Amino acid sequence: MHDETGGAPPTPPAAAPGRPLRLGVLASGSGTNLQVLLDTFTADAADGDLARVVAVGGDRPGATALERADRSGVPWRAFPRDDHPTRDARDAAIAAWLHEHDVDLVVLAGYMAILTPTFLRAFPDRVVNVHPSLLPAFPGIRAVEQAVAYGVRTFGVTVHLVDDGVDTGPVLLQDAVVLDDTPDADAALAAIRPLEHRLLPEAVRIIARGGARRDPDAPRRVLLDRG
Repeated sequence: MHDETGGAPPTPPAAAPGRPLRLGVLASGSGTNLQVLLDTFTADAADGDLARVVAVGGDRPGATALERADRSGVPWRAFPRDDHPTRDARDAAIAAWLHEHDVDLVVLAGYMAILTPTFLRAFPDRVVNVHPSLLPAFPGIRAVEQAVAYGVRTFGVTVHLVDDGVDTGPVLLQDAVVLDDTPDADAALAAIRPLEHRLLPEAVRIIARGGARRDPDAPRRVLLDRG
């Protein structure tokens, strides 16, 4: 996301002393990435003092992800598109709800709706997404299916900051796996899922520790200190 004031781009937030970074997670489906975040960043979890999931939102009532939040005792809410006159109105409602929960960082964990500029202006450089490809290759929906159709042998995962393009934000972390046999989409997804489950919480840890900042010489790049 660019800075409309003309200054340097914002820097992702770090946890304040004695206060875990407050995470708001958006998810649409089964919520396996959400579960990893819940297992890692709740009050009793190993990294609960560093970051904490405090709210979970979704666009699909009845999604398993919301059930996971409920079982974990985390406040959750569904925001169906049909309940709002426009996408902007829906995203404004989500942003307002997350602000009510004092969210510092928004994590997209399998959230299938494209966020509007209205939402991104509410959380500048404070939205992180996990995408099932090595961006900039295969952006958008059905990324794994795109890669399989293209015939690639290397499949990967990218965690990136979200801007107002489609999977065009600055890269935080990437990793890949080589599949020698020609896989179908289900096999490729199964192969990269452990990468998602490792990289997403790692990106949150880095941000919470203050280890992510924009490169002043190349603002599209994010400099990382993994500590």
